[in-house]
Amino acid sequence: MKIQNIAVLLGAGVLMSSCGIYSKYQRPDVDVEGMYRDTVSVAENLPADTVNMGNLPWREVFQDPKLQALIQQGLEHNVDLQTAILRVEEAQASLMSARLSYTPSLNLAPQGTISSFDNKNTTKTYQLPAVASWEIDLFGRLLNAKRGAKAALLQSDAYRQAVQTQVIAGIANTYYSLLMLDSQLSLSEETEKNWAESVETMKALKEAGVTNEAAVVQSEANWYAVRSSILDLRRQVRETENALSILIGLASQSLERGTLEEQSLPSELSAGVPVQMLANRPDVKAAEMALASTVYNTNAARSAFYPQLTISGTAGWTNSAGAMVVNPGKLILSAVGSLTAPIFNKGANTARLRIAKAQQQEALLAFQQSILNAGAEVSDALYQYHTANGKTIERDKQILALESSVEYTKELMRLGTSNYLEVLTAQQSLLSAQLSQVADRFERLQAVVNLYQALGGGREDQPMN
Repeated sequence: MKIQNIAVLLGAGVLMSSCGIYSKYQRPDVDVEGMYRDTVSVAENLPADTVNMGNLPWREVFQDPKLQALIQQGLEHNVDLQTAILRVEEAQASLMSARLSYTPSLNLAPQGTISSFDNKNTTKTYQLPAVASWEIDLFGRLLNAKRGAKAALLQSDAYRQAVQTQVIAGIANTYYSLLMLDSQLSLSEETEKNWAESVETMKALKEAGVTNEAAVVQSEANWYAVRSSILDLRRQVRETENALSILIGLASQSLERGTLEEQSLPSELSAGVPVQMLANRPDVKAAEMALASTVYNTNAARSAFYPQLTISGTAGWTNSAGAMVVNPGKLILSAVGSLTAPIFNKGANTARLRIAKAQQQEALLAFQQSILNAGAEVSDALYQYHTANGKTIERDKQILALESSVEYTKELMRLGTSNYLEVLTAQQSLLSAQLSQVADRFERLQAVVNLYQALGGGREDQPMN
């Protein structure tokens, strides 16, 4: 009879495996073709092969030693990243707990009793048992719990990697923003000195009868406008320094840095092929592991429909033998096997299964959306880089033309064939173009940072215990 029961249970186990209780997560079919749009056409130096810029260590991409020091500081002290690392440790502990569920639980449960009836002699009894309990995982409840915990660990580590890429990109972008503001501030301060001299020149020309008071007032207003913009730039520099200090885990302070002109970029950008996003993008990996967790939750919800087998046993000493008390104590041994099958809670189990299936579909949609978002971010970064390169070329031509315009209008004013309003307009246009040129250089650097992040760069793995 016992052999028959075992055969029935084994047969049931084989049958249940066909119901998905023991099945492992498999990645759904994902179409990633064309996710980057026209990558080669937007960047002449972008090779169409499997080389991927996102696989480069961040120190090879960001070669400024001062920026490298700031990024290292951020990786060690950024609060968001430290929180993500702690979440990985929590997931590791949960996985260990799930693995230990396969081993028997062992507890020491000593008991002592003193009793007296009708004021007669007291009776003292004791038990010193060790109680063990072991669940036999016939229908995958523990297996799916362990697999789900492992998926949760991988999800937490992918989240940690995603935060790390965000921290690196955030520090680099903020650093380059600071260099842009430094350059614009230096340019504005130099312009302010030149225009202060221009005011004195206009005053001298007025005294010589070459120009009038209106031109002098216009030159002074122009000078004051630049001085006002310098104050705004200094405020922005201070605020950006404060933001960068927070990113790297420091109190707000002035930070050592290089110049915008010193920055160098990788000689060749490469986006690889779209399918690499599935392996490289930490947020995509996190979304996929969230999907895997819901798959195992669904398997566990299915296993709740089937019996649960538990073996428990007791071993120890006692001086209580039924109605008798004996001293010294005697050895006691017992073993019990129990099979618990759900009867009246099928409705609740059905509801839990429906919830698990719905959550699995939600996670699938989130995974698919994360892939679409990743492709769009790569496409945006590529075109941003392409646009910034084009703007830089055109801006250089614009500045050359405006510099000539300023010189021509000044000469014409000296000859009396032009007025200061035309000089003022030319000077303002030149300053605006020069400030825009600095912003174009920053945008080009920013595009590289954004592309590196979009390709999953800076995610260097840390060993998981």
